[in-house]
Order: sequence, then C-alpha cells, then structure tokens
Amino acid sequence: MKIFKRIAVIIVLLIVVIAVSGYFFLHHLSHKGIPDYSQDINLKNLSEEVIVYRDSLAIPHIIAQNDEDLYRAVGYVMAQDRLWQMDLLRRVTMGRLSEIFGEDYVETDLLLRSLRIFEKSQLILSKTEPEGIEALEAFSDGVNQYIEQNEKSLPLEFSVLGYKPDKWKPAYSMNIIGYMAWDLAGNSYSSEVTIYKLLEKFGEEKMKDLLPHVAGRPDIVYPDFKLNDENFEFLKEISAHQKVLQDIGAQIFCGSNNWAVSGKKTVSGKPLFANDMHLGLNAPGIWYQMHHIIEGKMNVTGVGIPGQPLVVGGHNDSIAWGMTNLAVDDIDLYLEKINPDDSGQYMFNGEWKDMEVRKEKIKIKGGEEIERELRFTHRGPVISGFKNLSDMISMRWIGNDYSNEMRGVYLLNRANNWEDFKNAISSFKSVSQNFAYADVNGNIGLYAGGGVPIRKGNGYTIISGETDEYDWKGIVPFESLPYSYNPESGFVSSANNKTVGDDYPYYIGTYFSQEYRIKRIRELLNKKEKFSREDFVEIQNDESSVLARKLQSDIIDILSKAELNDIEEKALEIFTNWDGEMSAEATGPAIFESLYLTLPKNILIDDLGEDLFYEYYGNSSLVKNFVENLWSNKEMKWCDDITTADIEEGFDEMVVKSFKDVIVNLSEKMGDSPERWSWGSIHKFTLAHPLGSVKLLSKVFNLNRGPYEVGGSFHTIRPFSYPFRDPFKVDNGASQRHIYLTDNWDKSLSIIPTGTSGVPASDYYCNQTELYVKGKYHSDMFSKNIVIRHAKYTMKFIPGE
Repeated sequence: MKIFKRIAVIIVLLIVVIAVSGYFFLHHLSHKGIPDYSQDINLKNLSEEVIVYRDSLAIPHIIAQNDEDLYRAVGYVMAQDRLWQMDLLRRVTMGRLSEIFGEDYVETDLLLRSLRIFEKSQLILSKTEPEGIEALEAFSDGVNQYIEQNEKSLPLEFSVLGYKPDKWKPAYSMNIIGYMAWDLAGNSYSSEVTIYKLLEKFGEEKMKDLLPHVAGRPDIVYPDFKLNDENFEFLKEISAHQKVLQDIGAQIFCGSNNWAVSGKKTVSGKPLFANDMHLGLNAPGIWYQMHHIIEGKMNVTGVGIPGQPLVVGGHNDSIAWGMTNLAVDDIDLYLEKINPDDSGQYMFNGEWKDMEVRKEKIKIKGGEEIERELRFTHRGPVISGFKNLSDMISMRWIGNDYSNEMRGVYLLNRANNWEDFKNAISSFKSVSQNFAYADVNGNIGLYAGGGVPIRKGNGYTIISGETDEYDWKGIVPFESLPYSYNPESGFVSSANNKTVGDDYPYYIGTYFSQEYRIKRIRELLNKKEKFSREDFVEIQNDESSVLARKLQSDIIDILSKAELNDIEEKALEIFTNWDGEMSAEATGPAIFESLYLTLPKNILIDDLGEDLFYEYYGNSSLVKNFVENLWSNKEMKWCDDITTADIEEGFDEMVVKSFKDVIVNLSEKMGDSPERWSWGSIHKFTLAHPLGSVKLLSKVFNLNRGPYEVGGSFHTIRPFSYPFRDPFKVDNGASQRHIYLTDNWDKSLSIIPTGTSGVPASDYYCNQTELYVKGKYHSDMFSKNIVIRHAKYTMKFIPGE
C-alpha cells in the first residue's frame, strides 16, 4: 500500500509540475511580445535624441528634432505595438498568405498577385520626391531595428505560425495604397455580374426595379452577347477569396460620416469638425493612434494604418481633415473574345492581340512550391479562370493606375490652409474619398478627391472588350471634381451619399449609400443655432432612424387590417408605439430590421430562384435600393408569388406574410414575449483576431473579445451594420470617432473600438472597447506641455550603435 501511495504522490507531483510548467510556458508565449514602454533604446542612424511619451491608453506621442529621426522612431514604436498585423497586411498585398496559413490560401494569393500591387508600389517609389523616400527609408529602418533587437521576443502569432518576419522595405509601406484601393472597390465586380444575369433573365425594363435609382435612371449600356453559367464560376471564387480576407481582418473599408460647421454655428465662434470612418470591426483594429511632433516644424495627431508612418486622418496645428468613401465605380469587367486557335490571344479592334502571361511561384507552408499562371490584357488581369472557355473576363481597375496617395498624406500632415489641402488631395487617384476640412482661420470645406474614370456609358454591368469603345479615356481632372468651400449654410457634410446632381457631366458611380444617414445628420445640423463639442458627441452617437420613420406608418396601416394572433398583435402594438430609435434595449428595431430583410426575400425569391436570389441578396446595396424602389412603386409585379397560380398577391399581402414570418422567427430565437425581444440581444459584434477562428487558440490566449450588444444599424448615424446573408452579426461600424475643436485642439475627443497594442495579452489590446460601446471618448491631447504632464510612460531613443 505504501508503494501505491508513493506512486500516487509522484503522479500528482508530475501533474502539478506539468501544469505549472505549461502555465508558465503559455504565459511566456503570450506575454513575450509585450514591450517595456519605459525602457530607453539605443537606435542606430539617429542624429538626435527622440522622446516618446505614452498616455494612460499607451497612445504614443513622439517628439523629434527632424523628419528622419521622427519616422525612424515611428517605425520602431509601431513595430512594438503592431508588428504581426503589419506583416499580415504586407503578405496580403504581396499574395503571400500560403506561406504561413497553408495551401487553402493559394487561390487567394493568386488573385492578390493579379492586382500587381507591389509592382505599382515600386513605380511610385521611382517617382517619389526625396523627402518622401527618406521618410519611408527611416520608417523601414526603425521597424527592422525593432525586429533585430527583439528576435527572441516577437509577438505570439509568429511563434504559433512558426515563422519570422522579413526585413521591412519602403515598397511595403507603399503597398497600403493598393490595399486601400482594392478594398474600397467593394463588391462592384460581383454586382456587375449579378446585374448582367438579371438582364439576361428578365430584360432591361423589368430588371430596372432591381437596380439602384440613387444615381438616377440612365440608359443601360450593354453589348449584345451571351454568356453561359460556366463563365461565372470565377465570381464564386473571388467572393470566396474576399471572405478569406475578411476572416483574417484584412478586408475593412466601407462607409463613413464627416461634417464640419463654421464659426457662425458654434459656441466658440470657430469651426467644429467630426469624422467617423465605418470599417470592419476586428482585433487588432485597422487604425493606430499616434501623435508626431517635430520641434518648431510640425505637430500632427490622428490615426494611421499599420505599415506606413503617416497620420492618414487627423489634424495638425492649422487644419483638420477626414474622409468618407466617394463610392466611385472604378472597376469595369470586359468580355474578351478569345482566339479559338490560340488561347493566349484576344480580339481587340479587329486584330488578335497577345496576352501577357506570367508564371507565379507560390510557396506553401511546409516547404512545397507550386507554379501557377496569370494572364493580362491591356486592361488588366483576366479574372475568370482558365477553363478553355471561348470567352474570358478581364478587369480594368483604377488601382493599377499611377497615383501617389502617400505623397498626399505626407502633405496633409504639413498643410496650413485650403490651398495646401487641395494640393495634397490632388495626389489621390486610386483611393477616392470625400475629404472634409476645417482650419483655425474659420474656414470649412469638402472636396471629392480621387480617380473618376472617363468612359462611355455607365459601367455597372459586363461590357464588350472587342474594341476600344468602352475603354477608359482618362480620369476627370482634379479641378472638375465637386467641392464646397465656406457654403452659406455654415456646414458641410457627407455620408457616402450621391455626390452631385444628374447634370454633372461625368458618371461617378451607382452604389452610393442611401440618403438616411445624411438626412439625419443635416436634420440635426439645421436644428440648432449654435453647436458645442457635446452636441457633436450626441450627433455621432445618434441612433434615430429616418428609414424606419419613413416605412413605419405604411407597415402599421397594412398590419392593422390583417388577421393576427395574440403574439402578432402584441408585437404590432410595440412596433406601433416605437419611436424609431434603434437602441439596443428596444424591441421595435428587432421587428423592423427583421421585416426589412424578410420582405424582399419573400417578394423576389420565387422569381429569381434561390441561387440568383442569394447572389443578389449578398449585395446589400442592391437589396436596400430594391426596398427603396418598392416603396416608391408598391404596384410592382414582383410582389405576385408565381408559385401560387390561383392567387395574385400584392404589396400588402407580402407585408403581412413577411411580418408573420418575422414573428415566428423572433419567437423561436427569444421566446413568446415580444417585450423581451431586445435589439441588442441579437445585434452584436465580436472583435475577432485573425487566428481567433481556432477556438482553442482563442480560449487559451484570449484572442477574440466580445460579443458586445449594440444598437444602431446601417441607416443610422451611429452605424453597426451586418451582412444581409448573416443577420444580425455586426461586422462593420465606426472604426474611430474624432471630434476636433479648432479653437482649442486640446479639448478634442477621440476613440477607437480596440486599443493601441496588437498583442492580445497586453493591457492595451482592447482597453478602449467599453468606452467605445458606451458612446464615450477620451481626450485627444495635443499641446506638448499637456502631453508631458499626463504621460504614463516615457521612453527615449538614444543615438547609438
């Protein structure tokens, strides 16, 4: 018995030792990437000392004496906080995900390589001014010195995936331009294919009900050709690759709000400025908050994208600027006629023209290397695959055109006035934005900066590539783009809504956001004589829905005449008394939003068939505009269910049917008491880490955060939107909120959904999330003396070898 007891004791001790060792191993693995923010660092190639003050949120305030020292320090500091995220974005832009994630990413890598982002970056570098090159080289040196000094304490992800980062190069920072351009292009390529299919199935006249009317009803230009279903397999492939990018947090850009009011409408007598860009909600977040000071030369603060050294949106001591997506249609798809005797040639202007063929070697995690082929016409990559088809589809994309947004941002950081501002944003071609502006001298403005293609017709469906008829003829000159400067109204505003009237001579796009956010913004900006900072806080967090108010009365009128059961009657009573506020605690939003999604499904799925319907439904812009068109024309023939031959349903019948379906669905999810159906209980977001889909990793290392219950929706100023095919899993919202006071920059406010650090074990990984969810902010310190007074950490970069 003594022997057995001794064995048992030994086994218990072994288990304890293993458990303790395992704990310390996992703790070391998760914490080794956390930097010491108070440790002084010897940095090679510095000419003078640089000081980094970090506030209570660990936001870095970097003070240098010259440009090169500043950006070298920025590279080191950014790598301290976001090195793996930087490397991941680099791999996305280079098409090198298979090297760390495995063979499932080969096709995604091939698509990304077809965009030729790195090739464009090298072209931009060759034409960049010396000061821009010096900034990027210094930044790269700072990143690389961090890697060299911390080779044994790199972030967790490098250990889990089993690799080390390559040395950073200036071209990798330039890759951010192509990355943003592709992401901003949205799903326009898939929309063009979907619209083509609708044209083929229903004809032009009937199909118009399914198209956005936001941009008017221009004649549809499409060539007389036919495609078989096999040609559209590429769409599923590309959509799958885009989903991969979304899952790893690399697909981010969507909508935004910005506005500025002049001094005549503020309490202070100086302009107030607000911006919130609506992007993907992931951890780490896409924005990195930072503050740069070059003594006597520059003072700029705001947010930047990890992997480049500049403040992309923010303010300096003279101006504030912010962005919303211009929603330019900057992708066209062309049907190419292929030579039946030579698949490497396509027809162009009556002659067979050779395609450019590139061999791509893709390394796969584990050591294997495969070779694949990419083909290009003079317009861009062939994206329809290579299945011996008689026709192929090529893509013309503004992202392949020369542009230098990095120059633009560099100049924005240093701009002093409206003319400087315009000069800076004139460099934007591939990344098209509405740039809002306010300055300390009392001026406000808004300028549509970007590349708007000049072309025949409106390129929202596939067009013939056999001639140059539909080729782009250039881009709209910067001077001809719309702008507003010191308008009589006393404010400027944008929310991805339609840019200009139908009399504008150039086609900008089709997929603008609907008018509901901008209407609410302008409703509030016209409501008061004078605005304060607190008023802007209320506006940015406003959840009142203009859309709900518009549709609610019609829905109530119809349902009040319908035969309803007890639960339906109770739900209708709650809906009738609802005030249109999309608050997380209310029941009304859960009913309204569910009905908004169910109604178009019930109306269209019988006509379109499941496959085409869900393809259509996957493009939320098309669906939103269909509902808009439906409310303008309730007599649409689409309302009749073709599966019920003996009954001719109309709009009212479809509303009643959809409402009943909604009540059944919500009852199954949340029980039979409608008063308990809170919007927030089904409308949530999770800050997901790229490796967080592996449940064990997420649990052990606490990679994902949430879920968080939220109100709002895609049609409210405080936006929390979701994919229509996966309701109501929020994947998009305000990626930052800024409120800037030009009379006193130190009273400005800011917030991001996550935190400064990209290291999950850090106290600063998602330390701003609770504030963000509650609609609160932190102070945005700007003056050097205030920064120093509130510093929690101080680090010095010392010139050394």
